[in-house]
Amino acid sequence: MLKTAICGGSGYTGAELLRLLLLHPEVEVTAVTSERSAGKRVTDLFPHLHRYAHLIYEPLDKEKVLEKADLFFMALPHAASQEAVDYFFKKGGKVIDLSADYRLADAAVYEEWYKTPHNHKETLKKAVYGLPELHRMQIKEASLVANPGCYPTSAILGLSPAIKEGIIDAENLIVDSKSGTSGAGRKADVAVAFCEVNEGFKAYGIGVHRHTPEIEQELSGIAGKKLTINFTPHLVPMDRGIISTMYAKLVEKADTAEVLSLYRKMYGPEHFVNVLEEGIFPNAKNVRGSNYCDIGLKVNKRTNTLIIVSAIDNLVKGASGQAVQNMNLMMGFGETSGLESLALFP
Repeated sequence: MLKTAICGGSGYTGAELLRLLLLHPEVEVTAVTSERSAGKRVTDLFPHLHRYAHLIYEPLDKEKVLEKADLFFMALPHAASQEAVDYFFKKGGKVIDLSADYRLADAAVYEEWYKTPHNHKETLKKAVYGLPELHRMQIKEASLVANPGCYPTSAILGLSPAIKEGIIDAENLIVDSKSGTSGAGRKADVAVAFCEVNEGFKAYGIGVHRHTPEIEQELSGIAGKKLTINFTPHLVPMDRGIISTMYAKLVEKADTAEVLSLYRKMYGPEHFVNVLEEGIFPNAKNVRGSNYCDIGLKVNKRTNTLIIVSAIDNLVKGASGQAVQNMNLMMGFGETSGLESLALFP
């Protein structure tokens, strides 16, 4: 059995990791940390995880935690993850970081967008961006994987085939995303309180959201040139889920069926990406609780625009599920192991 530790396990992503790993036949969670909840049982915070009643949150004493596990899921806040990731990686552990600290290959870009220095640039160079559908072979060989953000996962998966095939003007991309409130984390914050969110629908972080350079980095790699995008996220009154709608001008005229064929060609072998039939578009409800990404698209012939819609669960394919998928690749397990559950409905 692979011994794993979840560092920062008292948030939503930590809880999802615990839930998913319970179903994994080759994994045991041997440690879970939380500074604020140290000494409490997992079930004190998450009663639904009653199978972990024996597991107690402990402070992140790196030396002690290192002795308890071989693979480390880092679910710490941005900036707080840097040092711990560096420590476990240099000590020979396998590390999957769910923060943004190792996603951006250029430390200067990270420092610009996250307003904090990156103090472990040599370790940053060893990190592999953990989107399996694009970087599967590199992930298999990696000891440090930077788990993608939720918005970037939905946007990159939605746009990659069109950019790869050169059918769109990649220099004029619009990404319009909507997320449930769990994307803000499990914390006391007026902005995501029930009375603030219920019956509301608002945009935020317009032009400055920190997931922007992450999306640009990966799409630029596919395009072979530097791309900039217009990215606008929105907060919607639901617990979990992301819908991203992307707009791009087609280079030449095309039919919806032709573009769908290109998408099926790329994603046909991919277990966790569903390209929907023509005329059918994703609903966040249909991926809730699962590691799947649904993609639908339409060519608007009036404007010669390709409109792509993708849906993921921000806590699963957008975070913890993708982390388990990366773990499976790193450890040589079946890629879908522990992740076969379909969406919850209703």
